[in-house]
Formats: sequence, C-alpha cells, structure tokens
Amino acid sequence: MMNADKAEVPKRTKDFVEIVPDYDGLFQEEQLSSGKRKSKFLSKIIRINFKPILLSLFIYLFQQLPVLVVPLCTAFIVDEVTMLVEAGGIAVMTGHNWLRLSLAVGIAVLTILINVPATVGRWRVASKVTRTTSSGVRMAMVRKLQSLSITYHKDMQTGTIQAKFLRDMETFDAYMSSLLHGLLLHIITLVGLVAISVIRNGWVSLFFLVVVPVNVILRQAYYKKIRSANRDYRKKAETMSAKLTGMLEMIPVTKAHGLEQTEINAVKGTVKSVQQSGIKMDKTLARFGAWSYVVNNALSVGCLAFCGFLAIKGIISIGDVVLFQTMFTQISGCVSAIVNLMPQLNAGREAIDSLSEIMHVNDVELNMNKGLAPTINGQVEFKDVCYTYPHTEHVVIKDFNLKVNSGECIAVVGSSGSGKTTLINMIIGFLKPTEGDILVDGKSINDYNLSEYRHNISVVPQNSILFSGTIKDNITYGLSHYTQQDLDRVLEMANLNEFIKDLPDGINTNVGEHGDKLSGGQRQRISIARALIRNPQILILDEATSALDNISEFHVQKAIASAIKDRTTFIVAHRLSTIRDADRIVVMEGGVCVETGTYEQLMAKKGKFYELKNLNDLTGKQADNALA
Repeated sequence: MMNADKAEVPKRTKDFVEIVPDYDGLFQEEQLSSGKRKSKFLSKIIRINFKPILLSLFIYLFQQLPVLVVPLCTAFIVDEVTMLVEAGGIAVMTGHNWLRLSLAVGIAVLTILINVPATVGRWRVASKVTRTTSSGVRMAMVRKLQSLSITYHKDMQTGTIQAKFLRDMETFDAYMSSLLHGLLLHIITLVGLVAISVIRNGWVSLFFLVVVPVNVILRQAYYKKIRSANRDYRKKAETMSAKLTGMLEMIPVTKAHGLEQTEINAVKGTVKSVQQSGIKMDKTLARFGAWSYVVNNALSVGCLAFCGFLAIKGIISIGDVVLFQTMFTQISGCVSAIVNLMPQLNAGREAIDSLSEIMHVNDVELNMNKGLAPTINGQVEFKDVCYTYPHTEHVVIKDFNLKVNSGECIAVVGSSGSGKTTLINMIIGFLKPTEGDILVDGKSINDYNLSEYRHNISVVPQNSILFSGTIKDNITYGLSHYTQQDLDRVLEMANLNEFIKDLPDGINTNVGEHGDKLSGGQRQRISIARALIRNPQILILDEATSALDNISEFHVQKAIASAIKDRTTFIVAHRLSTIRDADRIVVMEGGVCVETGTYEQLMAKKGKFYELKNLNDLTGKQADNALA
C-alpha cells in the first residue's frame, strides 16, 4: 500500500541466470557484396565451436581406423594366403609367414578395439556442441518471444508459434546432429578411402571418383523438389497446429452449442491438407532414395567387374580385388549417406528459415541502455497523444491531453471502440503513441526500461489470466519474498476468504488449467489479489468487477476503495455507478476526450456522461426485469 502504514513491496523473482550461451547473434543478417542479406548461420556455429569441432574430427580419425585399416589387412592376408596355397599350403609356412599373418590380424583387432573409446570420446565432445547450440537457440527464441510487443502476439496465432518452437526446433536438432555426426564424418572417411585407393592404384581410384559426380547430379535433380516439399509440409503443419489450438480453446463454446461435428469438419480439412502434403513429400523422397540405391549398386557391380578384369590382366592382385571392392562399397556408402542426408539438411535449413521469421521481427520493446529509479511517484501526463493502427489510417486516439497527479484516481468511460483500452495499453507501454508523448514523473515513457517500469504497475484485466497451480501460486506469481501478513492482507482485500475457507486445501487448492475449476468471479478476485500484493505505484483496473456478483462486487469495491488511496489509479468501467468516488472521470467518444470532471459535475452538466449513465441504468433495469 501507499498509505502511512504501507507494507514493504514484496520482491520479484530474481532474474534467470543464463546457463546457456547467447546465440541471438546467429540470426543477425550481414550485407553481402552481391547486395543480398544473409545470416551465415552455419559458419557462425562453426566459428563459435571451432575448437571442440576440430577435436571431435581428430578423435574421429581414430574411430574410423577399422574402416581404413581392416580392408588393407584383409587384402594383405588374402594375398599372403593365396601365395602360400600356390606354394604348397600350410606345409611350406615359415615362422616369418606366421609372424606376418599374426601381425596383420593383430593390427586389425587393435584398430577395432580403439574404436570403442574413440567413439565414446567423440560423442561426448560433439554432443556437447549440438546440445549447447540447441539450448542456445531455444533460449534465443524464448528471449525474442518475451521481447516482442503485445501487438505481435495478438496478430500471430499461438499454434503457429508453438509449431515453430516445437517441431522446427526438433528438426533443427536433427540438422545439427546430421552435420556433426553425419556429413563431416562421412566426408573425412570418403577422403581417407579415396587417398588409399589413389596410392594403391590410380586407375581404380578414377573409377571410384565417378561415384561422386553421379550422386551430385542425382541430388541436384531432386534438390528443388525436396526443399519445396519440405516447405509446403512445414507451412501446412503450422496451420494445423494453429487450428488445433483454436479448437481446444473453443471446446466449452463448441459443446455448449452442440457444434462438435462442425469443429471436427473444420480441423479435418487442415489434417487432410497435411496428409496430402506429407504423401507428396514422401513420394519425392522415395523416388530419390530408389534412384540413389539403383545408381550406387550398379556402380558397385561395375567396380567388381573392372577389378576382376585388372586381376586377370595381372595388374592387381586377388587381395586388391577384395580391397577395392570393400573400399568401393564403403565409398559408395559414404556418398549415398551424404546424399541421403540432403533431405534432412534441407529440412534443417527450412527450420532455420522458419525460426528466423520470428528472430527477424522488428516489433520489439527496446529496453537496452534505459534506466529507472527504484520507484516512481505515479505522475502521468498525456501530451497531444494520437494513436493510429499500424498499416491503416484508422485513428483510435486523437489529440488527447491529460495530466494526472500522483495518488489521483482517474476513471475512463465511453462506448465500445471509443479508445479506452488503447489509452490503458499506452500507460502500460504495450502501445506507443504514433504522435505526442506520455510522461511518467516528467520523463518520457520511451526513455524507461519498460520491463523495470512495469514492476511499478499492477493490472487487473477484464478477463482474468490464471495458470495451472494453486491459488497461492497465482497470487504470488513472480514474487520471491513476501510475508504471510502480505498474503493475508490481499486475501481480505479481494474478498477471497469468502470462498477459500470452504475449499478442502484452502489457499493451496489447485485452480486447474486457466483456472477452470473456479467461477469467473473467483478467478477475477485472484487477479485483484495478485495486483494488490505487489503494492504498485500505478494501479490499472480494466473492468475489474465485471465478472462479480453484486455481493462480491460490494466487498471488492470496498477493498479497491482502500487500495487506491495515495496510489495513482486508472479505472475502466462500464458500470458507471462503480466510479462515483473517482477524483476525475474522462469521457471518451471516437478517440476524443469530450468531457472531464467529477461524477457530480458531469451529471449536473447533462452531457455525454449523463447520457451514458442514463443508458447504463436503463440497460441494467431491463436486465433485472428480464431476469425477474
């Protein structure tokens, strides 16, 4: 409270301590020499994690020793055994032959055993890179979503944002894994195998090199189709997610009007669209995979025939036939794996583009390098304020001027669309005037760190917003330190004890998702208690009593009357009888202030407020008669 016996303001929860790096910069675009803008997302990740990636690749060399060494040992053993068989078999074997064979087998076994610690070590290093990057990107998304304006969140469907954060982040995780655990490793293996083949026989290595351009041509033939299919599927999946979210929110209304089948049919269309898009994408991938299999296996048969021909000619040995066939199979496998990774890498790039759609939004609250004193006094002044909806010419507020002293109670009334809510949103900082300025304690609201500024404000919205948790959790949301006295005080002020005493778990009763286990009036009183426990310098009540019955409203009005003493208060109300004690009433019509004054002054003036009051009373009487 702001009274003489005011309690200490409960402290809000301490800021979250970052345990993941700040990866917001990954999405920042740079101007290229061509004039285009590009984020260079992948190169930035490599630059940030260069040392661990390099270490991971170095360890991978030991992990892949069996792939490179075992075929050589096998070829050596085959040639050695062939020579011995031709010379007379085991009878002609000497200790030197036994030693050579044992050494070859020993080297092969040793390289296989080295694979175990090398694999574990590389995964430990590479996994830290992928998991850290994934966490960093997720936190960058969370920070961005929290920094975006209320206008953006109202325009963007929640389901679409959820699809980007969940599905696209999952695709991004697979993309990072494919890069570090797939693409780079296959490239290293491929280079090693080709190098060995060149050393052993240049002609055979030339045949091996045919595999690469053939697969590249195949990949290019399907690249645009695969990327287009991925993009189409992603867009339709986002639409389906948004539709599903809307369906879940509408379930009470749907059931109340017996419209279940209507909703089923509406969602069915989006599900069918995703199905068709998914089938199209699967067909494209299937064709790509089938042709990749045919081409690489045909080349493998060709390699075997070519090596057999060289062996017959005496150019290579029987062991080399085994070696080159094994290496060709491995090379072909690496190339196929790289090519088969392309759809997943394309999906990953598409996911990055999708995440970038949010990260590149400029509709943000800029709070950097903006300070705020620990508390504010609550003086608010509107100076020639105008507001026009973005991308339209519709003027919502026009030339509004008002000076509010600290501790003054201002009621804002008017018909729907008169600009009341817009004024309130500008005080909170949700909207910025398109012309003019709003001063708080003589300082432009644009110069404040809005996040810190709002710690001095409490808002009770018309529609109460609760989360799944206890009544106590919802009241003390965001507070780390408060006393039982603070809690008891707001329970009494918001008239919560009236129903809490009858609950089996009292204040520790779970309210359910969105507070669905409570009535509208009970939810609203919890919202009022949440606002009051913060002891704000500015209190905003937007139809705060609209969901209350007459008895509850009477008690809450008494509580509010006590709460607003020495506190700057803005009240938006349709029930005009509830603002009788306001210091001043501002009457809005068509975005313009048409009257200001006390309740008695405006009633005596018999202007717009008098007209609204009579209409309000008439509507109330008609409602009472209808219910009688």
